[in-house]
Amino acid sequence: MTRPQDAALAAEIGASYVGVIFAEGPRKVSPDKAHEILAAAGAGVAHVGVFDTNDADRIVEVADEVGLNVVQLHADPMPSDIEAIRRNFDGDIWAAIRIAGNHIPHEYDELFDLADGVLLDARSENKLGGTGVALPWNELAVDLARDRGGAAVVLAGGLNSRNVANAIRVLAPDVVDVSSGIESAPGIKDPWLMREFYEAAIGHTVP
Repeated sequence: MTRPQDAALAAEIGASYVGVIFAEGPRKVSPDKAHEILAAAGAGVAHVGVFDTNDADRIVEVADEVGLNVVQLHADPMPSDIEAIRRNFDGDIWAAIRIAGNHIPHEYDELFDLADGVLLDARSENKLGGTGVALPWNELAVDLARDRGGAAVVLAGGLNSRNVANAIRVLAPDVVDVSSGIESAPGIKDPWLMREFYEAAIGHTVP
């Protein structure tokens, strides 16, 4: 989210999480702006911050300043990064696995046991996330049957109102994460697309 009104609408519609991005890109916001956006969402949803660094001190500092419930690590985090952040952060830690091929690389297996959530996204050489590229869900379903562990599975990557129901059917994620799929322009959320996505994800129309 880049605007308080979008965050407020997401909470009104029924989102469980509202996120802000501290990574470089068109959706990056400052900690001050993030605080304003998340305040508009209210306390009824979990507040997520997306980072392009694994610097534990910096992440904990921002998380405390903004009041994050979840930190999402997009800079190819390793188990040691999670352990370092957890020493000083009481919220949840989501580790992003950015997938270039059709399968989850085995070197990330340990993340499913250490992180509170594992976010699956498409790898891009130019962007950490928000690529709008869908993942190979059928192949990943086989991997998740092997790897799932105790972490929540957070599915990102090219989701929109037309495909999210099928993605949920195939992969049964605990959370679906959408950004570009509900936008009219980078960082600008479209109210109709937000409602359509939510309705598709939960399987029925909301008032």
